[in-house]
Amino acid sequence: MDTNRKDIAGDERQITWHTMDITREYREKLLGQKAAVIWLTGLSGSGKSTLANALEQKLVEKGRHTMLLDGDNVRFGLNKDLGFSKEDRVENIRRIAETAKLMNDAGLIVLTSFISPYREDRLAARKIIGDAFIEVYVSTPLEECERRDVKGLYQAARKGQIAEFTGVTSEYEPPQHPEVTVDTSKAQIADSVNILLSELEKYGI
Repeated sequence: MDTNRKDIAGDERQITWHTMDITREYREKLLGQKAAVIWLTGLSGSGKSTLANALEQKLVEKGRHTMLLDGDNVRFGLNKDLGFSKEDRVENIRRIAETAKLMNDAGLIVLTSFISPYREDRLAARKIIGDAFIEVYVSTPLEECERRDVKGLYQAARKGQIAEFTGVTSEYEPPQHPEVTVDTSKAQIADSVNILLSELEKYGI
């Protein structure tokens, strides 16, 4: 019997996990880097996407192999069937975590930019991804995010045109113990990226 195979039975079907010879560790050696998921969370307008994009550019300049998953972009494809109810948001984060884990297995450094408002869901993502998970809390205050109102969403939410909008009609639960915290209202994007790069060095990124 192959002790490296795990049988899972359920719903009248049987799924067998196949252990592959080419592992994440092997791919990391090929790429010369440590795989990780840099999970940026924060309110809409906090600067997550801008920060993730700028950080990826710097990592690529350093010769790192990366992939950026953006909250809006993912909803055009992988998660196009999901809405913004609490249940759909939970599923949205679960799928992203599983996708990021697969990319980690390919040896990549994955950056994710998602509001991911619920603490429980981020903890679930951390459990799926494991010790490669690095949580970055973009802690820009609600007042600043609403002042920017980059997409006009806060204004629409205040008018009742958008239901379940995080920060207005839906709660955002800040991380309790993020690996890194940055506030884009107190530092320019370039400075915030430098802060992140310095912190990520502690994790071998």
